[in-house]
Amino acid sequence: MENKHTIVIDTLGSDKGPEAIIEGAKMVLDEFENINVTLVGDEELIKSKNLPSERIKIIHAPETVTNYDSPVEAFYKKANVSVFKAVEECAKDDSAIGIISAGNTGALLVGTLRYLLNEKRTRPALAAILPNMQHGFTCLVDTGASIDCGPSQLVEFAHLGTDFMRKLYKIESPRVGLLSNGSEPTKGNHLVKETYPLLAKEEGINFIGNIEGTQALSGKCDVLVAEGFAGNQVLKNSEGMAINLITEIIKFGKKTGNEEITKQIAGYIMKTYDFESLGAGIMLGARKLVMKCRGSSGPVAIKNTAKILANIIANKTFYE
Repeated sequence: MENKHTIVIDTLGSDKGPEAIIEGAKMVLDEFENINVTLVGDEELIKSKNLPSERIKIIHAPETVTNYDSPVEAFYKKANVSVFKAVEECAKDDSAIGIISAGNTGALLVGTLRYLLNEKRTRPALAAILPNMQHGFTCLVDTGASIDCGPSQLVEFAHLGTDFMRKLYKIESPRVGLLSNGSEPTKGNHLVKETYPLLAKEEGINFIGNIEGTQALSGKCDVLVAEGFAGNQVLKNSEGMAINLITEIIKFGKKTGNEEITKQIAGYIMKTYDFESLGAGIMLGARKLVMKCRGSSGPVAIKNTAKILANIIANKTFYE
């Protein structure tokens, strides 16, 4: 008999409202028979959606952390914040394989630090797995959870990304690049210049040097290391450029009367850069899977993130 797993879902924090997240949870239940869900948020609202009671657990936590709150202060001053309660529940429930949240990134990091630190007490980093031009994937780490970093922290990011790509994608020696404004070792700000020699001599890291922004998704590296501010810019700019490109292709088709072929091209790009399925980041360094969806995530993004969780947990070597 197949084991039942639980995914904890924070229903608050999405720009599209809790209804969209709850609808996503319903899609998860419909598609994955071996997965139950724990929904954290407004209990009355969740109950009104008539989900199958035998497969859901509800935790009432109607408070959120806004973009104007300090996540650390909110942790100590707000008693019923959904994202904190969700991470706590994930840590306590042995059947829980992970958590999905579209809420405040800083709050999710604080909750992870409080409840889900691994045995090495590694500070978690937020990574995104992005498609590259070699028909593979690049792990970009960090993408916004850690803005002010030191060189040793970037080295830790390299280890986290290397471990992830080795275990999940079976890459024996993942190539690690350091995001910079030039490929030469002398390029970059103080942080990059100080980190370069550390990565070059770090045991267990296959460091290939600096990677410029234009080469971020070229496939030259399997892991791209950056402090959170720069990594977030790469992530958001890549998404924005893809959307702009698709929009311009569609406009060109309408203008020239070549709508059929331009629709095919736009469809191919949309499938390759499907942000509803690729938009979730993963918090590396936690002892359970912590998935951070974009704030604009809707039901499909929640379902696809659950699918990623299920695929990761099915990989028997992931936590070995």
